Amino acid sequence: MYTIEEFDANKTKVMEYILYKKRTEYEVRKKFSNIIEENMLDDIIEYVKEAGYINDKEYVEKIFEEYMKLKSMSIKELKNKVYAKGIQTDYIEDYIAENREKLEEYELKSAKIIIEKKKRVADEQKIKLYLLNKGFDLDILNKLDE
Repeated sequence: MYTIEEFDANKTKVMEYILYKKRTEYEVRKKFSNIIEENMLDDIIEYVKEAGYINDKEYVEKIFEEYMKLKSMSIKELKNKVYAKGIQTDYIEDYIAENREKLEEYELKSAKIIIEKKKRVADEQKIKLYLLNKGFDLDILNKLDE
């Protein structure tokens, strides 16, 4: 067992880590697993989740929105980046299902941006192959020809 003082001291470390930048439960566990005893870490994570400082479902929405504003990627690439954060697959799949139309528009726009950038140095066939390798959907690439 641990004391309230130990709990508070370690909770403060976790809170500083979370408040510096939004984090997932997985990221917090990974960061503190060798520093904080497992039972205490479980209790701290439970505390910060109940207080609303960690919410992986909200995090999925925020991270998708952030990536979509900053980068040109396929839905598959977006998904892989979010998976790397250690978030439950259900949250990611639910977000994608609920926002399919918006994500497909984003993917089409991203493909157009990449094509514009690459058409000075590569022909259309090579660019499309590049986009397929990056995970762009074939239906999206076919819409580019319309």
